[in-house]
Amino acid sequence: MQTNKLIQNIESSLRRCLLKDRWPLHNRLQRLKRDAAKTPAETLQRQLEPLAQQVTASMALVEQRQRAVPIINYPESLPVVARAEAIKSAIAAHQVVIIAGETGSGKTTQLPKLCLELGRGIHGMIGHTQPRRLAARTVAMRIAEELGVQDGREVGHQVRFTDTSSELTLVKLMTDGILLAETQNDPWLNRYDTLIIDEAHERSLNIDFLLGYLKRLTAKRSDLKLIITSATIEVEKFSAHFAGAPVIEVSGRTYPVTMVYRPPADEEEQELPEQVLSAYEHILQLERQHKQAFRDVLVFLSGEKEIRDCADLLRRQQYQNVEVLPLYAR
Repeated sequence: MQTNKLIQNIESSLRRCLLKDRWPLHNRLQRLKRDAAKTPAETLQRQLEPLAQQVTASMALVEQRQRAVPIINYPESLPVVARAEAIKSAIAAHQVVIIAGETGSGKTTQLPKLCLELGRGIHGMIGHTQPRRLAARTVAMRIAEELGVQDGREVGHQVRFTDTSSELTLVKLMTDGILLAETQNDPWLNRYDTLIIDEAHERSLNIDFLLGYLKRLTAKRSDLKLIITSATIEVEKFSAHFAGAPVIEVSGRTYPVTMVYRPPADEEEQELPEQVLSAYEHILQLERQHKQAFRDVLVFLSGEKEIRDCADLLRRQQYQNVEVLPLYAR
């Protein structure tokens, strides 16, 4: 009777364990139950006790993670905050949700906080992917700062050669490649109860592989929530891929943006560094016309060689009060 009661206690406690522990513990318990008829009661009791201790330790870690959830506040100026209730309702009601919004809407930093407020991240981490290593690190630092916690505890990040996540990490930032690599050792991704695939419109090879993999995985894991964020393009394709998942639009930017287009040059086609230089000269001309400085200029380029070539050309111009800062994704 004592053995049967212990088995019942373990079975009823499994749902309060970490997701990554539930299946291994469940399998061990089933093996012991199958052998129970031919195993002496005392031996079975000794075999069950370590299993019960592991269940207790896993539940204790869940409780510790629950207590570690910080107080959550939202910057009211971000457009995504205005749609917070609609987003939370959609996440609670659907397994897959598509969030469409422009850069600057705040979706990257606020979505993990919305998930925490819904009780996600306790039995498994909230995994949050970024296309680049630099973004994974800086977004983790920003979320940790807004939550008032240290990067590397409640909020962590993993990129190549660096992993600051731990057993107490609630939100984990990582590159798409890191999450894809984890599927080799953990095909069910049981370390996570929520996954946010950010900037999915970039459609890199890693992202496309992940979207195909996660479509199959969500059919097997009903407990897994999947949130896909994209710019306001191709959202219908993402929704159709996940059987008509709901799409929530988050419009607006944190700051107004004015679009200015330059006409094509009449002279022979310029090399990329010369085009960047011409564009910057055009900015300086606009500054003189409007008698105000536009301050910083951000140039997006496709690789390190282009960045170095453009930086070298701009430095050779010896502009006054201008500092050229090359920044690489790695």
